[in-house]
Amino acid sequence: MNSAEMSPALNRVMADPGGTLLALDFDGTLAHIVDDPARAFGHAAALDAVARLASVLGQIAIVTGRPVWQAVELGGLVARSGLERLIVCGQYGAERWTPADGPPPHSTVLAPVERVLDALPGWLAEHDARAARIEPKGLAVAVHTRGLAPGTRDRLFAPLAVLATEYGLVAELGREVIELRSDGWDKGRVIELLASEFSVRNIVFAGDDLGDLPAYDAVDRLRSNGMNGYLICSGSDEQSALAQRADVVVPGPDGVAGWLSQLADAFGLDQGRSST
Repeated sequence: MNSAEMSPALNRVMADPGGTLLALDFDGTLAHIVDDPARAFGHAAALDAVARLASVLGQIAIVTGRPVWQAVELGGLVARSGLERLIVCGQYGAERWTPADGPPPHSTVLAPVERVLDALPGWLAEHDARAARIEPKGLAVAVHTRGLAPGTRDRLFAPLAVLATEYGLVAELGREVIELRSDGWDKGRVIELLASEFSVRNIVFAGDDLGDLPAYDAVDRLRSNGMNGYLICSGSDEQSALAQRADVVVPGPDGVAGWLSQLADAFGLDQGRSST
């Protein structure tokens, strides 16, 4: 990645790394999507590149729908060299963690989530989806349809949205998943809060799924107010909404890792170099 290959937005990042916020989704961006969410481990090359970039960028954040403890565990982020100033915003921003906090505790389970968890097995059986995987998240519950009959997610979404409303939750679509969660937080709100907190002048955001669209919207709003923004789509055959709006589309987490590594190389950062 040389200067001639970069867009004006990336050239501004290169000229002002200390004023840059790099914000990254986890699943589908820093980790491959897998059938079992508990085995979605952080992409080693991507996280190595992030640690290299941390020595020059103003702030780096992981912004994920996962509980903080899961993202930290799957990413191997506790005491990882180079990521001492990393921020992890989990559950769409309702949880926040930095390495100085030590190992994060498991999330508290909200009462509405606990009630819907009790109801879901029977509900899914009644809707011919007994094999759907239920993933408790504390502030949310995800219903995974990967591996089931094509169209199962779309068939279940409307009735699950009704069920969510009955329990005071909202339903949100993702890549072969429907998430029932508490309202009030989204990735766009997180991006705007981080941009204000760290007085950033440049924002680079990478995501892959519908839950990342509010972050895209936030970057567009900040651009309209004069901030420099750059949007990366971790592309897949399952979702195209982000690709239509991104400044660059890369082939999934492997492509994200390659892009981040090229950016670190463009800054002249050696392998293994990290902040002190």
